[in-house]
Amino acid sequence: MASYLPKLFNRSFPIVSTARRSISISAVLAVEPKVPKLLNSLLHGSEEARKQNEAYQSHSTTVGSKTISEVQKHRVHPQHVDQYKEIIGAYFEKLSSQNDLNMTLKGSFEVLVGELDTFVHIWEFDGYKGYDYATSKMRERPEHQEFTKSIRSLVHSRNSQLCREFAFWPCSGPKVNGGIYEMRSYQLKPGTLLEWETEWRRGLEARRKFVEPIGAWFAQVGRLHQVHHMWQYPSLQARLELREKAWQVDTWSNTVSNTVKLCDSMDANVLLPNSFSPLR
Repeated sequence: MASYLPKLFNRSFPIVSTARRSISISAVLAVEPKVPKLLNSLLHGSEEARKQNEAYQSHSTTVGSKTISEVQKHRVHPQHVDQYKEIIGAYFEKLSSQNDLNMTLKGSFEVLVGELDTFVHIWEFDGYKGYDYATSKMRERPEHQEFTKSIRSLVHSRNSQLCREFAFWPCSGPKVNGGIYEMRSYQLKPGTLLEWETEWRRGLEARRKFVEPIGAWFAQVGRLHQVHHMWQYPSLQARLELREKAWQVDTWSNTVSNTVKLCDSMDANVLLPNSFSPLR
């Protein structure tokens, strides 16, 4: 060991130059201005994100009506469907008769093809102020508390979306049409709402020659960048025939071709109106 130490200490080791470890003042100055921008993005969001949000709000104002619609989805346990329909029918009819709440049931449906054992209810309010007023009053009332308690054991999930109607496509008033309803839902790519509305408004004029639309909504609270629209048909066979006729019109086929590029996903559910639904 002793004989090894002299050899060890006599060995030469490379000396790391301090120049390699030094950072130039110009490099520091080049990085420094970026720090406030980074902090600002972390605290307030990126400039691109803010612009997208402003565009979305602008689009909503441009294409939407003043009323607010709540689209509710209740997924019911199969064994409790009949009990659920009985409870919800009695309560919704009572709510509709309470004029002080200033809320309107537009339609109530059960899914026939699609998400089975699912119910869709559409309520209309006089803007967000009307929604705040009606829902706060309902929560204070014992009958609403009892209703909420009674259906919780009957459903395995509930979903709610606050939407606005497209100004060019207001929801129909109460009608007894018979037949079936179709609700189509589109998940749009963020930032494409205005383009989608422009294309659909153009194509709708061609489509309504064959079938009159019931309503169309776009989401503002809940699952965002989503659009729903509803149609009524005498039957599924009539739906097939009417859609085939619409496809023969260039305007409609062009609309579909242009709008499909704006979507991430699409769903179609065939609905049966409940006996108490204003649209049935």
